[in-house]
Amino acid sequence: MPVHRPGTPRRSRWSAAGILLSVLSALSLLITLPGAAQAAGGDDVPARGSARMGQGVIEHDGQGSLPPSGDAVQTEGVDVSSHQGNVAWSTLWNSGVKWAYVKATEGTYYKNPYFAQQYNGSYNVGMVRGAYHFATPDTSSGAAQANYFVDNGGGWSRDGKTLPGALDIEWNPYGAACFGKSQSAMVTWIRDFLNQYKARTGRHAVIYTATSWWKQCTGNYGGFAVNNPLWIARYASAPGELPAGWGFYTMWQYTSSGPTVGDHNKFNGALDRVVALANG
Repeated sequence: MPVHRPGTPRRSRWSAAGILLSVLSALSLLITLPGAAQAAGGDDVPARGSARMGQGVIEHDGQGSLPPSGDAVQTEGVDVSSHQGNVAWSTLWNSGVKWAYVKATEGTYYKNPYFAQQYNGSYNVGMVRGAYHFATPDTSSGAAQANYFVDNGGGWSRDGKTLPGALDIEWNPYGAACFGKSQSAMVTWIRDFLNQYKARTGRHAVIYTATSWWKQCTGNYGGFAVNNPLWIARYASAPGELPAGWGFYTMWQYTSSGPTVGDHNKFNGALDRVVALANG
C-alpha cells in the first residue's frame, strides 16, 4: 500500500481526474444548449437565428431563369433580414421596388438587430412594408411564437402602409426538414400560430412556403387557403404548381440574386392591390 511521505505532492492523480471532469462537464453543457453545436462550427449547420426567407429553395427546388420583366399588373418587392444589414432603401425605391417584408423574429429566441433600420427605412421612402417570422416548430409552440412575433415587430395597424405579418414556414436549416414533426402535427402547429396571430392583431397572416416543402411536411394540406394569402417561393420563370387549396398566389419570391438586395418578389396585382392588402 503506497505511503504518503510528508512534503510529497499528492495532487497529480486528483488534478488529472478534476481536469477530466471539467472537460466532460463542458462538453455536456455544449451539447444541451440550443444551437451551441452550430455556433461552435458544426458541420455546415448555421447558427440559430441566422435563417432567412428562401434559404433552402435553391438546394431543394433548384433555380431556373427569371420571369419576364415589365409586367404592369405585378408590383416589385423585396424581403430582407440581418444578412442585408443597413439597406439602401432609396436605391431600391428608385429601381421600382414598392413593397418590402423584413425579418423580425425567429423562434422565441431571436430578434433581427437591423429591424428598425429596415422596417422604418422602407416605410420612410414610401414603401408598403410588413414583418415576417421564421418558424422553428421544434423549439416552441405555434402560439408562443406568434406572441413573440407580435411583441417584437410583427404587429399590424390600419395605416395603408403596413402589411399583415408573414409566417415563413420552410425547410429547417438546423436539422430535419420538417422539424421532426409528422404532417398532422405540423398542420396543428401552423394552425396554432395563425389563430394566435389573428387573435392578437385582427388580421390573417400571410403564409410563405414552397410547394415541395408543403407537400412533404403538411401532406399538401389545403385548409388555410380560405383565409391566409399565399406567398410562394419558386426561383424560375413561373411560380409553377401551388400548394393545395390556393388557386392563385398573392406574392411570389422569384429570385435570391436581385440587384441591391438579393431576394426579389412580385405582388400579384398593381400597387393599389398591395395597399388593399395592407388595409385589410
